[in-house]
Amino acid sequence: QVRLTESGGGSVQPGGSLLLSCVASGTSISDNAMAWFREVPGSWREAVGVIYLDDGDTDYGDAVEGRFAISQNRHKRTIYLQMNNLKPEDTARYYCAGDAPRATVGSWYHSDEYASWGRGTQVTVSS
Repeated sequence: QVRLTESGGGSVQPGGSLLLSCVASGTSISDNAMAWFREVPGSWREAVGVIYLDDGDTDYGDAVEGRFAISQNRHKRTIYLQMNNLKPEDTARYYCAGDAPRATVGSWYHSDEYASWGRGTQVTVSS
């Protein structure tokens, strides 16, 4: 089982940047996909982006394409979400998702592809 812990959330003005981190502990994850999702109370959990840990390939949701970037540090078992040019509509609780072997992932943007989730970290964008 994989345990995930997010950090780095906070409050920022529109146009600002934040860096979120997600540390994975537990079983091996080297062949996994790990993703970021976000959720606003009363709405669905929205896919932000995914990174495939074996080769570093990434993919992003349309709402964040070109502004957000996911990267990894294999030694630290950590993935990152660099968020730039933040907008008020990016305000949400951000969750790290994992424990999803790449070979079994059909659609990375479906939350049920992932067996493990962190508790989330809040991001608030306002002036």
